[in-house]
Amino acid sequence: MSQPRVVSFTLAVLVVGVNMIEASQETMKQITSGFFKTLETCKQELQLPDHIISDLYHYWKEDYTLLNRDTGCTILCMSKKLDMVDSEGKLHHGNTQEFALKHGAAGDVASKLVSLIHECEKQFEGIQDECLRVLEIAKCFRTDIAKLDWAPKMDVIISEVLTEI
Repeated sequence: MSQPRVVSFTLAVLVVGVNMIEASQETMKQITSGFFKTLETCKQELQLPDHIISDLYHYWKEDYTLLNRDTGCTILCMSKKLDMVDSEGKLHHGNTQEFALKHGAAGDVASKLVSLIHECEKQFEGIQDECLRVLEIAKCFRTDIAKLDWAPKMDVIISEVLTEI
């Protein structure tokens, strides 16, 4: 291949890669936004303090440490409201995939998300406290999404969710 063709091919691959990342970030934004629509209900049901909003606002920032059990309880509550966990508190693969598809994920992206959550879930199944287990799963999932460079921009999500509330 000549030099101009190699450069053109390389640029084409980079553009496709960037477009896939941007599409995945947009999909994750839509999924996160849809997930957060249950936040206020859970916050009231669990009588959670206001700092939960801050923890969730910073969720996608890898350098933000999620240590609060209440954050895990909130994520669990929202997951239950959206039928993403079964009666035993385990990931409901079909409902979770359906939720992702409904919020803009392509089939392969939805499958990847379910797979990532399931792998994280298996790592922490020994933790007895449901809220702490979900917190660890959420941190693991966040790390895996960051590795894929799919993490959405939270300031955009929060402003959209707050506008709807």
